[in-house]
Amino acid sequence: MTDPAAVDPVTLEVVRNALAQLAEEAGAALRRTAYSPNIKERMDCSTAVFDAAGQLVAQAEHIPVHLGSMPLSVAAARERFPELGPGDQVLVSDAYAGGTHLPDWTLVAPVHDADGHLLGFVANRAHHSDVGGATPGSMPTGRVDVVAEGIRIPPVRLHVAGAEQDDLVRLLLTNTRTPTERLGDLRAQVGANHLAARRLRDLAGQQGRAELAAAMAATLDHAERRVVAALRQLPEGSVTAEDLLDDDGAGTEDIAIRATVTLRDGHVTCDLTGSDLQVAGNVNAPVAVTLSAAVYALRAVAAPDLPANDGLRRALTLETTPGTIVDARPPAAVAAGNVETSQRIVDVLLAAFAVLAEGRVGAASQGTMNNTLFGGSDPRTGLAFTYYETLAGGTGAGPWGPGADGTHSHMTNTRNTPVEAFELAYPLRVVEYRLREGSGGAGASRGGEGLRRVIEVVTDDATASVVTERRRHAPPGAAGGGPGAVGRNLVVRADGTEEPLAPKATVRLARGDRLVVETPGGGGYGTA
Repeated sequence: MTDPAAVDPVTLEVVRNALAQLAEEAGAALRRTAYSPNIKERMDCSTAVFDAAGQLVAQAEHIPVHLGSMPLSVAAARERFPELGPGDQVLVSDAYAGGTHLPDWTLVAPVHDADGHLLGFVANRAHHSDVGGATPGSMPTGRVDVVAEGIRIPPVRLHVAGAEQDDLVRLLLTNTRTPTERLGDLRAQVGANHLAARRLRDLAGQQGRAELAAAMAATLDHAERRVVAALRQLPEGSVTAEDLLDDDGAGTEDIAIRATVTLRDGHVTCDLTGSDLQVAGNVNAPVAVTLSAAVYALRAVAAPDLPANDGLRRALTLETTPGTIVDARPPAAVAAGNVETSQRIVDVLLAAFAVLAEGRVGAASQGTMNNTLFGGSDPRTGLAFTYYETLAGGTGAGPWGPGADGTHSHMTNTRNTPVEAFELAYPLRVVEYRLREGSGGAGASRGGEGLRRVIEVVTDDATASVVTERRRHAPPGAAGGGPGAVGRNLVVRADGTEEPLAPKATVRLARGDRLVVETPGGGGYGTA
């Protein structure tokens, strides 16, 4: 391989941007060809490119919790199948093999040139709105284990030499409530990898195989140099921070996440070994999720304009204790660890960074993804339906100004489901969708406002679940600013009776019943 140090700056920029654009184009293809509104409309998917050693070299600007953990899924695929050939694609969805939670299906494909030389890997991850399990949407609440959350997929070859493995596909589709939608989304992932692989081969043809490999190595080195330089501009030291999860949905409240962030000579250590033990509910986070949160926090504070790749990870050491809320072990349930605990890990890490990097970190954002799920039978078709969405809220204010209203923040980067697409796809009706005025924290700069979304059931029998946080512990303000308002969940029955819901709950609904989700506001910054 050509020496990475010999790659000139122009070539480095050309290849770096070409790899990033390759990932973006694959993501666009995945969204366009997917069946489910969750992927097509909400863009709950991510794409990335890896070198021949499985190192992340480029990613689309998609979902941080997907992308920061995807290298571990690629590693799991390579470990299980060290000799992947042209046309092979490996499917994996195992929270304990580099995954996040079971609905996130990751597809990994090797890329070879015409002579059979391995150029690298392309991969994508998409959230499938139902993968079986105890409740529609595959995020059951209460005292559960990972088995109750749906089908757990170890690394398996979905395609062998370009041929889809029919027996495996039939097994997967038998274990979901919405098989047609799942097949459409899965084949969209396959097609996205085909496109990404073709573009990577084209790039190798333009640059030369050895030159491309050198440029990939150079972009990793470049990212490392940039982040180390940025960290060296910050004061050295150690800061400890702590925050709480509301509950696990199974009787345990006030679950502590503790982190000590240490900056030394351009390197950061995130030590979360003092966090609470894993719990009976579904808020346990696999270590891949915790790594994603740490990578995100580092990038956000040190070099937000830096392309995220594994060069950045060289400046980070993550320390956890196995069997804790941030490094769960089987058979712990993990569905909310990916979507809720990841947000709290970021809150804790940013609180520590705020002391070390004064002026770079604002108040806390809403700190939850407000997961909302429905399932049941669609009277228009007689078929099962499953709906999944994360709802936006307020972002934290900072020295730069007020927080944003109704925005996804930190570990999620999805859109909302447009009302027109929502009502076309599901036997549900959006009755109300607006900002929660006054929910942002007070301060010299005010926190962003949360949302209020009211959904009415127009089928005779449905199941709804909410998996949410910041219903008891408000997003804190900073520098004297006030906290954002906590969120709220409730059911309004067809007769007008109101039933408050816990932060994590599952409930049966009938025609005319309404689910109300009010999301938290962001914290304020500075004394009002």
